[in-house]
Amino acid sequence: MLTSPSNALHSTPHFWPIRRSRLLLRPRNFPCFHSGGGNFCSLSLLSARSGPSRFRIRALAGPDASEDGGLAFPNHVSVKIPFGNREILVETGLMGRQASSAVTVTDGETIVYTSVCLADVPSEPSDFLPLYVHYQERFSAVGRTSGGFFKREGRTKDHEVLICRLIDRPLRPTMPKGFYNETQILSWVLSYDGLHAPDALAVTSAGIAVALSEVPNSKAVAGVRVGLIGGEFIVNPTVKEMEESQLDLFLAGTDTAILTIEGYSNFLPEEMLVKAVKVGQDAVQATCTAIEALVKKHGKAKMVDAIRLPPPELYNHVKELAGEELSKALQIKSKIARRKAITSLEEKVLTILTEKGYVIDETAFGTTEAQPELLEDEDEDEEVVPEGEVDQGDVHIRPIPRKPIPLLFSEVDVKLVFKEVSSKLLRRRIVEGGKRSDGRAPDGIRPINSRCGLLPRAHGSSLFTRGETQALAVVTLGDRQMAQRIDNLEGSDEYKRFYLQYTFPPSSVGEVGRIGAPGRREIGHGTLAERALETILPSDDDFPYTIRVESTILESNGSSSMASVCGGCLALQDAGVPVKCSVAGIAMGMVWDTEEFGGDGSPLILSDITGAEDASGDMDFKVAGNEDSVTAFQMDIKVGGITLDIMEKALIQAKAGRRHILAEMAKCSPPPMLSLSKYAPLIHIMKVHPSKVYSLIGSGGKKVKSIIEESGVEAIDMQDDGTVKIMANDIASLERAKAIISGNCEIKSMAPYGAFVEIAPGREGLCHVSELSAEWLAKPEDAYNIGDRIDVKLIEVNEKGQLRLSVRALLPESESDKDSQKQPPTGGDSTKSSPRKYVNPSLKDRAATTGASGDELVWKKKDVRRASGGDKPMKSNSSSNEEDRGSLVNGEATIS
Repeated sequence: MLTSPSNALHSTPHFWPIRRSRLLLRPRNFPCFHSGGGNFCSLSLLSARSGPSRFRIRALAGPDASEDGGLAFPNHVSVKIPFGNREILVETGLMGRQASSAVTVTDGETIVYTSVCLADVPSEPSDFLPLYVHYQERFSAVGRTSGGFFKREGRTKDHEVLICRLIDRPLRPTMPKGFYNETQILSWVLSYDGLHAPDALAVTSAGIAVALSEVPNSKAVAGVRVGLIGGEFIVNPTVKEMEESQLDLFLAGTDTAILTIEGYSNFLPEEMLVKAVKVGQDAVQATCTAIEALVKKHGKAKMVDAIRLPPPELYNHVKELAGEELSKALQIKSKIARRKAITSLEEKVLTILTEKGYVIDETAFGTTEAQPELLEDEDEDEEVVPEGEVDQGDVHIRPIPRKPIPLLFSEVDVKLVFKEVSSKLLRRRIVEGGKRSDGRAPDGIRPINSRCGLLPRAHGSSLFTRGETQALAVVTLGDRQMAQRIDNLEGSDEYKRFYLQYTFPPSSVGEVGRIGAPGRREIGHGTLAERALETILPSDDDFPYTIRVESTILESNGSSSMASVCGGCLALQDAGVPVKCSVAGIAMGMVWDTEEFGGDGSPLILSDITGAEDASGDMDFKVAGNEDSVTAFQMDIKVGGITLDIMEKALIQAKAGRRHILAEMAKCSPPPMLSLSKYAPLIHIMKVHPSKVYSLIGSGGKKVKSIIEESGVEAIDMQDDGTVKIMANDIASLERAKAIISGNCEIKSMAPYGAFVEIAPGREGLCHVSELSAEWLAKPEDAYNIGDRIDVKLIEVNEKGQLRLSVRALLPESESDKDSQKQPPTGGDSTKSSPRKYVNPSLKDRAATTGASGDELVWKKKDVRRASGGDKPMKSNSSSNEEDRGSLVNGEATIS
């Protein structure tokens, strides 16, 4: 085996083809001649000796090997660039060298690898850039493996989809029109330190990779996160710092403009939001300037020649054929009727151009690239040879006059141009006439109608309609078992007590389509609406329910995510959730270049945009909040970027729109119930002493299961701090469970000398008649009956393992004679028990008492349903005080 001992890090052998290497076989004393200063990788062969000479073999090193025998990386570049208040390390040329561009970006010990690849052949022209982004957080980055049978990462998680969208949205505005080569961006988190978040780093890494690649983008892109901590704005705060932040703002842009923002805040005024954006923009400018300097030195040549735009002549043809009719069609208020009219006109234009010979018949001629050669062959002049003569030298040519050949266009080009002409006519109508397609002014809001309580069995429901956009919101309440579990790189399971799921069926736009798993758009819109509503929810202590909101879009003509905010807020109120205030959402649009359409040149801001205005406009800015502040926002730009002044103007106009919408929501008829539905589960929270939790659970969960079966409740959640949550469908079962938990020891039988009390399933003890009360009793029946539940304390375990219980020891009157009570020498008080151990309950059936045995099973928390197994132990609180296990706390019994 070939080795390179001089460099252990590059010890991988390299084998070269026979024609490019020379194997020299010679006797031991035979001289070896070679030219040049080539290095050798020595290889010794231990073979049987034949004759007086021993042979050795040497292989010449390959031409790409470095002097130390390892593989060289001549294009490896490593540079530090500013990233907020710190620097990040950018490396390229070391990994992924066959991609168009590949970089690794390091922040602390968080490393993100991003590659960019392009297709060699352009795809069919369309109105959508064929850009594909994939982001993945690998569990190996934190030294873990994913769960499941295959032990590998599966489908993209929701938060990874959101970061894919953060990468995609700022890059698209920098791409030129007419570039149809499929482009793929892969971004992987290779290392994560738990301190430096990888999302903003991934956006910046993608911006660097695209800038260094052959993709003909116009500007370098970078992204940062801004937090508000202690009244100060912090750029790219750590994960720990973000826990205290009042703002979570992500911003991406170039060195001159803002491309996208997305964030959530705790009722932040618009003025503070603008300041935060200014801080983030300054940080992005510094990063982009450093990226541009890196690109000038090490960037690849851009594929400018691959850009294919429709011929300019085609715009004139489409305007002449469809100008007047298209203007009238754009004034139709109904979306479906307007869409049908425009589609019919498009087909008409295409038919006319085809009849005139301007459109290529692709079925007859195939691809557009082969068509010019076919026409050239058909139009060549005919050679004429006189009859009976064959001239080997000259060829007699009869000149034929040429006919004018019309310029041919593809059907896709016609549709692209038609769409662009429609967009410009729509903009011109808004700028010149001051009226939109539905007759509204630029700051006008569509008619609003809302109603609650449509679904009688649902816990809460609402139907919110704004123009031709309609959202049905349904709220479901449950306990912790209904919480959404999230598996992330942090290594700890995270449970969401509130989540919103957004559904956008094809029927909402009158189309036929596939129904399946939620797409990236649905996940993004749902998260935006969820974060907008999350701020108004009460705390878990005030409202201990898990809340699920389903928002189904029944009609869509723009702003469906903001309709989900409005409908979700009303549904929460209808479900009886005590929200802090009402919130509403609105989508803002913009016409950037008004001078082209007869305006003064300043951008025109549009309120409550429709689908056509979103598609033809230059901005989609969604803002949600109450009358005075913002809770969530998201902005996408379709032009080269906007300035801070334009954004501030849009925020002020959005505030006026939100106030109007909130006023209309207050007119909801029928109004929200503002109380729990009779079909909603009841949740009661009570406190017991922490040492009592184990006795309530019992060995293997037997005790708590019996409580659930006996009382008829749905679930009981117990935590090691003594918090007990009971969920029931009716008050009667809830009260039964409360009574059992409050006095969890049942009297099973009576005898003249005392009562036998069950302290755990299958484990009973004797409470002598003298220990049943502080007063004298002739017989147990004088104070108790069979089936009564009482609190007792274990005071003795005799040599036979029999338990001696006492009610008197828990009463204040018993304190005076506590010292006079004689304890048998074999008894073991709980305060002297051995330390707690964590054992598998399946190994042995453990008793519920802890007096003389340290083989106890301690449960940290237990969630049990009627059908659940509940046999998996969890860790206990190691800081619990052993002294409390044998004492009375708040008048409650402690089983020791």
